[in-house]
Amino acid sequence: MNSPTETSHTRQMSIAYDLICIGAGPTGLACAIEAKRAGLRPLVIDKGCLCNSLYHYPTNMQFFTTPERMEIGDLPMTTVGGKPTRAEALKYYRRAVEHYGIGVRLYEKVERISGHDGAFVVDSRETDGGAPHQYHARKIVLATGYYDLPNFLNVPGEDLPHVSHYYRDAHPLWGKDVVVIGAKNSAAEAALDLFRGGARVTLVHRGSELGKSLKYWVRPDIENRIRSGEIRALFNTRVVRFEPESVTVQNGNDSAAVQKLPAFRFFTMIGYHPDFSFLESLGIRLDPKTRKPDCNLQTLESNVPGIYLAGVLLGGLHTGEIFIENGRFHGRQIIAAITGQAGPQEPAPVSPPGE
Repeated sequence: MNSPTETSHTRQMSIAYDLICIGAGPTGLACAIEAKRAGLRPLVIDKGCLCNSLYHYPTNMQFFTTPERMEIGDLPMTTVGGKPTRAEALKYYRRAVEHYGIGVRLYEKVERISGHDGAFVVDSRETDGGAPHQYHARKIVLATGYYDLPNFLNVPGEDLPHVSHYYRDAHPLWGKDVVVIGAKNSAAEAALDLFRGGARVTLVHRGSELGKSLKYWVRPDIENRIRSGEIRALFNTRVVRFEPESVTVQNGNDSAAVQKLPAFRFFTMIGYHPDFSFLESLGIRLDPKTRKPDCNLQTLESNVPGIYLAGVLLGGLHTGEIFIENGRFHGRQIIAAITGQAGPQEPAPVSPPGE
């Protein structure tokens, strides 16, 4: 029996799929599962591993939600604690793919989508520089997320190897000076984990205070660590440039208030954004200010007939509006529209679920 991930020995490039979903995160998988349950033939393509963004989350991350709000395909998620861990979530989504027998092509980057509604052609290439592939589908769903494209400070030295826009684990940084840039959840959680892993942490933020949307259990923790001096915090401070062993920062607009912070590693945790250029290359119109796509919120079909949008892409620059908790329902809307079952029901929520 073949596994859900089609190997080089089982590829059938001549198959015409009813639906190709680009993005193998929870939202993309939920779309494919709903298609399978409706009797359609879906395929999922991703340039990374299954749930690539979740895989690259911090190793010890715990989600800010309960397991039932991360479930897809009506499959129960079981966890040891009240909130799922990264490892538990990854195991759950692997099992969901296996349970429904979803065809998945991993480590393939989609380079081009051509054709039209009812007859799309998707060209991809293996991410290790390997062979190109071509697939055919009646409909396309884009669920590519945003985690692969970090926001940049656009300062000199940001491309140095010891400057990272992702955080994984504190252990290699035990006993080292580390600077974390940002003050929202990702930055605060990284700073706390680094502190507890034995690093000497400085938090740098251009604003006057910590982010207002901090998780309720993170805020008192980070505030107490700052108050006690266990984590140093520099507010109203911006990064001027990165250097091999330090970062230059400036407090406020005072050119005299410039200092160098020696450090072994720097983490710029200032957020991420969707691949807007890819959407525009397909003819999808984006709002010039919010970058939200032109999309029917009832069916989630974009202005390009036959191309549907799911997950955080619908939020444009407002990536904090959509999470797994609400994005997982987008598949039901899309498949209902494709199969002609869409009715007057309310569209799935596209705002934060009680954050």
